[in-house]
Amino acid sequence: MASIKYYDVILSPVITEKSMNAMAEKKYTFYVHTDATKSQVKEAVEKMFEGTKVASVSTMNVNGKNRRRGMVVGKTAAKKKAVVQLTAESADIEIFAGL
Repeated sequence: MASIKYYDVILSPVITEKSMNAMAEKKYTFYVHTDATKSQVKEAVEKMFEGTKVASVSTMNVNGKNRRRGMVVGKTAAKKKAVVQLTAESADIEIFAGL
């Protein structure tokens, strides 16, 4: 297994109503690489977003959903989500500023 660089860890932000409400408490949700650990997610957030300090990281594996197209049955890809809690004195993540 190859090592994962910090810029490969975070894939995309999760834009849902629940994740947007959690931003008031400085909790940000991202889709991350499926092999990434909590410490790798913490390092990636602190390096990619200037002035942020991570307090804790919670991760969860999201199984793929069953999908059908007529008689053909398949599954969507499995994902991994990470909820990042920033410290009180940390700067906000600017990627979510205009949403």
